[in-house]
Amino acid sequence: MARIAKVCAFHREGNEWFCNAGLPSDITVEVDGICFHLHKFPLVSKCGKIAKLLEESQNKHEHTFYTTLSEFPGGPDMFLAAAKFCYGARVELTPRNIVMLYYAADYLEMTEEYGDENLLPKCDSFFHKNVLHNWKDCILALQSSDPAILGAEKLQVLSKSLNSLSMMACTDPSLFGWPMMMYGTLQSPGGSILWNGINTGARIRSSESDWWFEDVSYFSVPLFEKLIETMKARGMRPENLAGAIIYYARKYLPGLSRWQSGQSGKSRTVASFSMIPATVDQRDLLESIEKLLPDKKGKSFCRFLLGLLRVAMILDVSQSCKDSLERRVGMQLDLATLDGLLIPTYADSDTLYNTDCVERIIQHFLSSDSNITWFSPSSFDLETSPLSGPLRKVSKLVDSYIAEVAADVNLKPDKIRSLVEALPESSRSLHDGLYRALDIYFKLFCRHTLGFQTIRRSNSAA
Repeated sequence: MARIAKVCAFHREGNEWFCNAGLPSDITVEVDGICFHLHKFPLVSKCGKIAKLLEESQNKHEHTFYTTLSEFPGGPDMFLAAAKFCYGARVELTPRNIVMLYYAADYLEMTEEYGDENLLPKCDSFFHKNVLHNWKDCILALQSSDPAILGAEKLQVLSKSLNSLSMMACTDPSLFGWPMMMYGTLQSPGGSILWNGINTGARIRSSESDWWFEDVSYFSVPLFEKLIETMKARGMRPENLAGAIIYYARKYLPGLSRWQSGQSGKSRTVASFSMIPATVDQRDLLESIEKLLPDKKGKSFCRFLLGLLRVAMILDVSQSCKDSLERRVGMQLDLATLDGLLIPTYADSDTLYNTDCVERIIQHFLSSDSNITWFSPSSFDLETSPLSGPLRKVSKLVDSYIAEVAADVNLKPDKIRSLVEALPESSRSLHDGLYRALDIYFKLFCRHTLGFQTIRRSNSAA
């Protein structure tokens, strides 16, 4: 064993790995089509799984033992790291490899029963002492192991990591005495910038509740979804959750940012993380985002919902998702703006605007629960008088909408009538806006009709 532990150089030839230990290989382990030609004693002395497999095969009297480890966590790379550890090589634990090494060590049963300083207790100690108490390391550990981590709950790595991130995001960082790396600048517990460990006296803003949005935006959709659900269960404020969801949506739905120019929020750069943005399916993302959104009111939030509804129609998401977005907009239609309601018709249609969608939104407004709560003023710009006649506001908005869409010569009279009758008569104290809208429509309609009849008569005369 001493000789093997001393000489532990590994080399690869095609799809095979060899250990130059000075002894012929007597065990071959295959992982995802890659064969490792190793030695029984180093593996058995550290790996309970290998020891049990060898024990079960003793009656076969094979000179060289061969086994396949199916669905090995982390694949050949992680098995190679575990094998090197068995031969006495130093394996560096980092936030980027800790989760997969943790799973690999558990799979191989590298417990204290097979050595006091075995790989599994080392990984367990590093994960709990180093990773869970450091924001950056916890982010890197989750992002580096996704998506494998989503299906591996035995060690509770995912739940512990998400709970840790939730706690740190909900709490003032200065209370923990971290220093933590935030956006490439090392920050002391008091908030001062450190240079080579020396307090420079300069201050950076650490009280903003959105400091963590960019970091978690690198997660895949399922992992981000689980994080938001964990934060919600922990009691994080709805406006902070909504802010993170909006940030994530704008990052991966380019159409949303293009429509809401100037509304994309602050740009964050995490140079020290060197992370790659997640690869997402936009339809799946939008449907997941919609389910995570809180039932709250806010002017900016209403604008975001209308933008999300536009993108949902472009991507042709599920009908239930579109219905839910229309319901959400209807619950706060009094906060909408005219440009937000001017939703184009994306399907085959002669009309320019989707008046059917707006009509459904109006119906949701009329039947919605008036007790829907508002976001706090510090997070979303709210109106000063949220209860000052929402029905009157909506009636003015609808009249302005009718005046705008009236310019569409292909809009049928029954569509105009449906929009006019969508609101009860009591909603309008004055009908000036409605008269103006109808006047625009009838003038254009008559002009178009007369022009069409003139052309027909000219063609008939010819």
